[in-house]
Amino acid sequence: MKLTGKIFKGTALIMEEESELNGEGKFQKQLEHSLIELCRKMGISVPMWLGKNTREFTRFRWTTFNSDQFFEPVNFDRFEIRLEDI
Repeated sequence: MKLTGKIFKGTALIMEEESELNGEGKFQKQLEHSLIELCRKMGISVPMWLGKNTREFTRFRWTTFNSDQFFEPVNFDRFEIRLEDI
């Protein structure tokens, strides 16, 4: 499985990266590690994970983070992650 991250400004895709889940240990830890790796690759801080993110991710295997979910100022509108089968 891989985690794909996309950064959008308005409707324009600004950047896209991906990180592979290693398949070792609990899924939650794998997801956390991949999210941190994606953010590092994209040069952004790790966003606050809210209840809405858990609900979206559990139901649809994707979720979005708005710019106000970041502790540092960002120059984009939203960050989207999606879990995909390889």
